[in-house]
Amino acid sequence: MAKISYHVRPETAVLTRGFDPALSVGAARPPVYRSSTFVFPSPEAAERAFAIVLGKADAQGEDRPDLIYARLNHPNAEILEEQLVPLERGASAAAVFNSGMAAIFTTILTFLERGSSLIYTQPLYGGSQHLIHQIIEPLGFDARPVPAGNTRALSEAIERAANPGLVLIETPANPTLVMTDIEEAAASARRHPKRPLLAVDNTLLGPTFQHPLMHNADLVIYSAT
Repeated sequence: MAKISYHVRPETAVLTRGFDPALSVGAARPPVYRSSTFVFPSPEAAERAFAIVLGKADAQGEDRPDLIYARLNHPNAEILEEQLVPLERGASAAAVFNSGMAAIFTTILTFLERGSSLIYTQPLYGGSQHLIHQIIEPLGFDARPVPAGNTRALSEAIERAANPGLVLIETPANPTLVMTDIEEAAASARRHPKRPLLAVDNTLLGPTFQHPLMHNADLVIYSAT
């Protein structure tokens, strides 16, 4: 039997994506799960789940790790992540954090290696600015600000960086609303031999009015406050 695929608009997909009523005793809508820890069918299953969630092993095919601990994965978080994907055009996966700052901090620490530099547009949201000056720079990372909206300066900063690890742009900038060219930033990052990733803080416009992944960004970050 041929497999039939249906393509629906994001507004439709978000209504039901990521929720299987059979896994929730037939509940029509997701209940709020208050569990923080979960049991495993076997020690081997536990070992496999921890390996996948901690990045020590890759999931194969439709293989998904068992639930472990709410900080790592949780039914409500997984449902939300699945429902966010169709809203962000070009996205294949989403990860939910406790705050927007947790998402930005995790992104920076994940993709900056020792000796690498962070190139970012300025101004940034105050919390992001504080994070860079009070934590990232004291840890020994090189952070290089570029005026938001200055495409040439951003391209030159990426080109001249010896070991760029991440380019972070916030567009529109907070609070000036200055726009930065995402496609040009992505093109500059791709031309560099180190190929730094381009992350876009898209909080102000959201996935309704701007789709950074469609303009060749690698990552999109939001605060859902």
